[in-house]
Amino acid sequence: MIVRRRFSFPILIAAILLLFYYFSATQYVYRLASSGSTARKPHFNAGVIDDEHYFWRKLPTHYPVQDMRPLPTGLPRKLPKIQKVFEEESEKDAATRRQRQETVKKAFARCWESYKAKAFASDELAPISGESKETFGGWGATLVDSLDTLWIMSMREEFEEAVAAAVNIDFRTSSLDSVSAFETTIRYLGGFLSAYDLSGDQRLLRKAREVGDMLYKAFDTPNRMPLTRWDFDYAAQEGQQIAPKRALLAEVGSFCMEFTRLSAITGDPKWFDATERIREVFEQQQKTSQLPGMWPFTLNPREERFDSDNTFGLGALADSTYEYLPKMHALMGGLLPSYQTMYEEAMKTALKYIFYRPMVPDTADILISGTLHTKNEEGKMSLDFEHEGQHLVCYAGGMLAVGGKLFGKPEHLEAARKLVDGCIWTYKAMPLGIMPETFFMAPCKSQTECEWDETVWKRAVLYQAGAPDLTDMAHADRIISKFRLPKGFTKINEAGYLLRPEAIESVFILYRITGRGDLLESAWAMFEAIQENTKTPLANAALSDVTVDSNPPKDDSMESFWMGETLK
Repeated sequence: MIVRRRFSFPILIAAILLLFYYFSATQYVYRLASSGSTARKPHFNAGVIDDEHYFWRKLPTHYPVQDMRPLPTGLPRKLPKIQKVFEEESEKDAATRRQRQETVKKAFARCWESYKAKAFASDELAPISGESKETFGGWGATLVDSLDTLWIMSMREEFEEAVAAAVNIDFRTSSLDSVSAFETTIRYLGGFLSAYDLSGDQRLLRKAREVGDMLYKAFDTPNRMPLTRWDFDYAAQEGQQIAPKRALLAEVGSFCMEFTRLSAITGDPKWFDATERIREVFEQQQKTSQLPGMWPFTLNPREERFDSDNTFGLGALADSTYEYLPKMHALMGGLLPSYQTMYEEAMKTALKYIFYRPMVPDTADILISGTLHTKNEEGKMSLDFEHEGQHLVCYAGGMLAVGGKLFGKPEHLEAARKLVDGCIWTYKAMPLGIMPETFFMAPCKSQTECEWDETVWKRAVLYQAGAPDLTDMAHADRIISKFRLPKGFTKINEAGYLLRPEAIESVFILYRITGRGDLLESAWAMFEAIQENTKTPLANAALSDVTVDSNPPKDDSMESFWMGETLK
């Protein structure tokens, strides 16, 4: 999942837990999509997928599609197994797992009960004041985002109560003037689809289709490129729209999983068509950007220029566009090879330019994902790299692990290991055991030469602080003390923690792929540190500073991904 992850992600993170489900379900889905199939189409009750009286369907289409892209047909390819075959669990390990599972479930149930009591059907519960918040349209973001978690945790009574409330959400009005199509897709459409896939409850599919029809209106532009920040009321009043001249990469490139899944279930190709048009532009311009193989942080959807900006990375503003590439290959059963090609091209560039090895006291062999700027100086291209790190970009380890297994790329699995270990390292390096939002680190001389040098580290601290004298070690010591910088970190520019899922999500994926037992212990240490430091009398709260030794200051915020992703 960008700052929905920051602007709130992707991410439809339910897709992480459902990824293995999709491997088994893909064959059925694409037989269903095939015109020559003998598979029986599921019976849907009247109005579930075809209700012309629904508000967003009644609005006129100003720029109708002339050449609808159909869903791929035929049998899917046999894809490699992702998950490791585990040996039989010992009684001791099983007991530990069940105890930890129950502890996490209790943490979720506690938050759910507070949300139900004080903010039910609102977007968020404020975990300190107990007030309700309407931050994502006023449509019950936490309610919808938590549906599949309730099901997975076998909280059936609470699930039924939540579904009964969710089916009454009115998507004809919004609490926001400007609606993020990206956030609406990952929180609402993704929430309904994942819960439907798990439960088979057709009421949830109906709501998914309603949200899908609403979001489809954001694509009603002359070139069928989406409005990522959408004037909701203007669209509802039948206003004519035009795609923006500037949009963020993740907000344009992250519709594909939910839209494709909705088309596959309903048999209506219009949502697949909408994102297929975006994919075609990405594919055409992947090698023409200023860093061939990757797309920049900002795009021009109106002119379909996806290659003109000069800032590149896998973190905020870009993340889920890359994250979804291998997942879409799996979801499509390999029937659209371009997703594999785009993923491999992007990761070839990222492995060469975006990942760096930080210099750390224990010389750990880890990687961090940074940010790169291209510069054109007198007709020559130069590269300016920021040795940055982000909590959000921890998703990249899981992405590379999945891609490495799907496409037989052992170098991707190795990079995944180092990236996940890097996120674990940064968690452990902080006094609370929680990684900050964004930071900078001192780089190694090379991937192989990385002895700790305290003087080099302090000079890097001075450089990040803009100090004129890079030899003034006393000044460096004062900066390190003032900003509580652990060794290896040169700056922590965003010291908070937003209850994010990305680090523990990648630990989960890498464990399922490799079976490394130490990953279970690292994940549990993460959970215990987060629970201990974010817990409030009602639920859990985001932290504003994780560099303190104890009693971190809290923000009155608990975004829906805490219950919809992190605890799941």
